[in-house]
Amino acid sequence: MFPMVIGFMNYGQQTIRAARYIGQSFIITLSHTNRLPVTIQYPYEKSITPERFRGRIHFEFDKCIACEVCVRVCPIDLPVVDWRFERDIKKKQLLNYSIDFGVCIFCGNCVEYCPTNCLSMTEEYELSTYDRHELNYNQIALGRLPISIIGDYTIQTVMNSTQIKIDKDKPFDSRTITDY
Repeated sequence: MFPMVIGFMNYGQQTIRAARYIGQSFIITLSHTNRLPVTIQYPYEKSITPERFRGRIHFEFDKCIACEVCVRVCPIDLPVVDWRFERDIKKKQLLNYSIDFGVCIFCGNCVEYCPTNCLSMTEEYELSTYDRHELNYNQIALGRLPISIIGDYTIQTVMNSTQIKIDKDKPFDSRTITDY
């Protein structure tokens, strides 16, 4: 008789322990209902990039002296610089400049070491395509300035959680920034 009573007692203790675990997990689940949303609806909401964001490279053809410093400092020798030496003026004449963003690691060395500051990093990060050959940008495509998402009223911009903590003392404009 005792083994049966001990069996019922163990069963009762296990049932109480299981009910306690279920109750604790239910409390945790309910505590998550008060959290802020994490995901954003990408095409309609875009996050504002940080100040030193390393996006697509902007190239100014007129400033380039074809020194090829950008090629030498690039870890993967990525920029392709075509030039011709003009004997009458004794200078290099830049013919073509291109970067393949399918291979680029966006390290920023080319921008940092450029002696004439003809390269700069933009805030543009939407470079996806269906064909990898479309990611090879020539000097015309590199010279195009990106469109700012803050001025577009069809897109709701969202700040990162770290930016919200830093900029709490600055007032928000309800049209451009969503304060979660």
